[in-house]
Amino acid sequence: MPLRARLLATMLSLGATGTALAQDAFEIQVYEYATVPRGKWDLETHVNFTTRGTRRFDGPVAPSQDQAHLALELTRGMTDYFEMAGYLVLARRPGHSPDFVAWRLRPRVRLPERWLPVKVSLSAEVAFPRKEYENENATLELRPILERQFGPVALDVNPVLGRSVSGPGSADGWEFEPGGRLGVTVSPKLDLSVEYYGAFGPVRDFLPAADQVHQVFGGGDINFSESVVLNLGAGFGLTSAGNGIVFKARLGWLF
Repeated sequence: MPLRARLLATMLSLGATGTALAQDAFEIQVYEYATVPRGKWDLETHVNFTTRGTRRFDGPVAPSQDQAHLALELTRGMTDYFEMAGYLVLARRPGHSPDFVAWRLRPRVRLPERWLPVKVSLSAEVAFPRKEYENENATLELRPILERQFGPVALDVNPVLGRSVSGPGSADGWEFEPGGRLGVTVSPKLDLSVEYYGAFGPVRDFLPAADQVHQVFGGGDINFSESVVLNLGAGFGLTSAGNGIVFKARLGWLF
């Protein structure tokens, strides 16, 4: 089978796997097109802190106010067009010892740049969270990644679909959780960006506007080298449904 046909078949099979729910509060990132190069590892450390969040339990889910989150993501470039990642997710709530939150697995494939005028890749992530942080036993996320470069300006769009595959929300079906990033290269060492994250609710019946989550983050990437990048950002909720103020950092090391 030609390479193009194999890659298209892989992406379609990922999209058909099964049929993540609130906006992800642990890995706050808009994915860009590129995958990890073949034979390389990429270790990313995601840290964020919610200074204005929820203050009451929502069923078994703990309040997000003053929660500190840590996600360790290790990715291996398997081929020129395919990577595999694993995550260990941890959190600390006020008055509690650090908690194990979840583990996650994420394969990702990309199409060769020459095939389309827009760069395209697709990830599929399965997660197994604890109920104190998400009231589901297992979730699935499908994340198309669309990227277009305009000189020093990069636009990335992630029209994410997520659903519960085991748990109270499994009958709700797919939910729409889009993200986007507009980045500008200021110098070889600095990129500035604005990011958007949303959670609209079930695809077949969006939530009322006041119950949707819309967050905007300002920040940027500090490129210490081609292999070490630090991302910093501050985010603000546009509705009362999501966290109001969140600070995030992500350190990536390619080796």
